[in-house]
Amino acid sequence: MGAGIAVLFKKKFGGMQDLINQQKKSGEVAVLKRDGRYIYYLITKKRASHKPTYENLQKSLEAMKSHCLKNGVTDLSMPRIGCGLDRLQWENVSAMIEEVFEATDIKITVYTL
Repeated sequence: MGAGIAVLFKKKFGGMQDLINQQKKSGEVAVLKRDGRYIYYLITKKRASHKPTYENLQKSLEAMKSHCLKNGVTDLSMPRIGCGLDRLQWENVSAMIEEVFEATDIKITVYTL
């Protein structure tokens, strides 16, 4: 969490020790609760210097969806995840997000910085 949008999230939401204490592995999701909303950290790689795989991204998205459904989350906002420094292709990531969330009523808004 030393580069890209992760730096902004770390500064705005804090909770680094809470995230570390969750001991999540690649393909999972760590969660912070702030001001009545959830902040999701998709764990898509073992080390910051590694590149994520589409498989791990999909598993993390599934884990996030599961948390959303269990906790009544109806709206998600996110950047173009995995497509900045991690160099995944937005066309593939976007299709994956649509596929993972298609059978839900969760509204997803994607922002571009």
